Amino acid sequence: MSEHPPLNAEEAAFLENYNPKEYAPISFTVDMVVLTIRNGRLSILLVKRAGHPFKDFWALPGGFVEADESADEAAIRELVEETNISIDEVFVEQLKTYSNPNRDPRMRVISTAYLAFIPNLPTPQGGDDASEAHFFAVEDLFSSDEGISLAFDHATIIHDALERAASKLEYTPLATRFLESPFTLSDLRKVYEAVWGEELHAANFRRKVLSTGNFVKPLGEKGESKFDTGRTAELYVPGDVNILHPAILRSSLKD
Repeated sequence: MSEHPPLNAEEAAFLENYNPKEYAPISFTVDMVVLTIRNGRLSILLVKRAGHPFKDFWALPGGFVEADESADEAAIRELVEETNISIDEVFVEQLKTYSNPNRDPRMRVISTAYLAFIPNLPTPQGGDDASEAHFFAVEDLFSSDEGISLAFDHATIIHDALERAASKLEYTPLATRFLESPFTLSDLRKVYEAVWGEELHAANFRRKVLSTGNFVKPLGEKGESKFDTGRTAELYVPGDVNILHPAILRSSLKD
């Protein structure tokens, strides 16, 4: 099916004489921000670049969009090629397009970043033009003690992604995307704490979650917490809402 309406004769004549070389060349890439909870900490998937520019710097998985694929397809393909991780049937959304003329030293490159939230991931394996792939705890990523060098403008992309995730937890049931079902309310609270980077009042959190219609559904049975080994509590599964009403605001969950 054509992506545009049929051309009339005048438009067809115009395109026949159109010369795209009159304009500066621009390349298009994709970058993937993959967030997950590992050992109770919000973590991000990065790859070490095997070639120039920024050789041996850590970067988001991604690369150039090929001529016969969409940006969405390129994002999934690059993630598999560079980390050996597939993310079928998970939450993925476009984050933002980055177009600073100087963001890539090779040429003018515009990149669309994607944001994915995944509950459980295998150990990544570097591949293609990535020599290594590794999960980093977000709170350590920008610590001066870690000495992690990020390529291109990926520090900016990561900061934007973290803010998007923190904001979406207030108004959407996104937190349940970080968990495999079933889960306890303590597990859910730890997701919020990991993403927001702050400790929450347990009783306030429980009250807010259970008063937000269809956010979670009880199973009517108890099970072990995913994060607190040996502790059992009531089990829940995600509800069927897309927007939380009322919203669960950060300021409402503190002491």
